[in-house]
Amino acid sequence: MTTPRTTTPADPSTSGSRPLPAAVLWDMDGTLIDTEPLWMAAEIELTSRFGVPWTAQDATELVGSAMVHSAGVLRARGVDLPVPTIVDELTASVARGVARQVPWQPGARDALQALRAAGVPLALVTSSYRPLADPFAVAAGVFDVVVAGDDVTRPKPDPEPYLAAARALGVPVERCVAVEDSRSGIASALASGARTLAVDGVQHVADRTGLSRIRSLRDLTLDVLRDLAAGAVLEVPPTR
Repeated sequence: MTTPRTTTPADPSTSGSRPLPAAVLWDMDGTLIDTEPLWMAAEIELTSRFGVPWTAQDATELVGSAMVHSAGVLRARGVDLPVPTIVDELTASVARGVARQVPWQPGARDALQALRAAGVPLALVTSSYRPLADPFAVAAGVFDVVVAGDDVTRPKPDPEPYLAAARALGVPVERCVAVEDSRSGIASALASGARTLAVDGVQHVADRTGLSRIRSLRDLTLDVLRDLAAGAVLEVPPTR
């Protein structure tokens, strides 16, 4: 396990007394569960049906995108179906995969349970639609609020999803920590004013002002969240 560096070192003697975030707002795909291979497989199956070339790089570029945007790209490339049908087919394919076995990211369940035990409100904020988000939220059993892609008029990278989650929880978004893995999701979280933590994922994310980084949710402790709540910006140490 690596330990992130912070711009403001914590005092271990007072760590338990420092406040936790008012809430933690979680992305789903790629952050809490490793569904990106399922999305990619669904896209490949759909594009191959219409004889459309589709590569892993094509799929990576869609990570974190709004469903209608991804469906629009696929339609523009030659998938001859209406956008809502493409959305439904992709969502159903991934939902079947998750139903077989929830593909938890390392450390995700422990992080959620630690926060639940500490009494921190939790929201799921995902670009995926309700047919996928709701069954996962039920399986996780810890979320107070779910904001899915079909709940908002302006999906990620717009800040609306994170603003909606904070509003539903009744807390200021500036006192929340948002955990994300994609460029689109990180842009959404930062624009909302939430303290934003990027977890390494399949998509390269450039450094941005105020963006904290962590390699794995196995490194996400309550003290790390206290640092974020206090305004620290976390830097992942270099690989040794």
